[in-house]
Amino acid sequence: MVKFFQHTFKYEYNWDSVTLAFWLRYPNPFASHVESVDVIDRYVDPDTGVLRTTRLILKRGVLPKWGNGLIKKPEAYIIEESLINPKTQTMITLTKNITHARMMQVEEWQTFRVDPNNREFTQVKTEARVISNFGWGLTERVEGFGIKKFADGAAKSRKGMSHVLEMIREKQLLRGRGFLTI
Repeated sequence: MVKFFQHTFKYEYNWDSVTLAFWLRYPNPFASHVESVDVIDRYVDPDTGVLRTTRLILKRGVLPKWGNGLIKKPEAYIIEESLINPKTQTMITLTKNITHARMMQVEEWQTFRVDPNNREFTQVKTEARVISNFGWGLTERVEGFGIKKFADGAAKSRKGMSHVLEMIREKQLLRGRGFLTI
């Protein structure tokens, strides 16, 4: 069995600001569970102008009571791959855990694009699936836990992005008033 999650959200910020905030989103007060983020590979495709990036993210998690003893360490390594096309103003990301994948695999796709109804806003479509092959009658429970944690995490992620976006807006306002020269 597989559990699915889908959500569309709109940031009231332009695409340039939202994609910048994506790269600057850690650390933020809503992501204290993120231990580190490392760029593994980054290059611009010379034919298309698309920026391709692979990052490794270390997150600290919390196990449910029924999960104690099943996993030794609740930390998880996450691989994040992204494609940014400045010509079409789209960014597509794929994020998936590489730790504990036998128990539960979480794959998330996000598409960031200019909102078709307001070019000053950015639309983000998130799709995820949670798959468990754990067995022993726990598959449904593991997947249910995973999808709930994912939905809760997605809400916190939006708050974190909004926090970073507001910081970007404040710096732009200060720079525009001559207070910042960076």
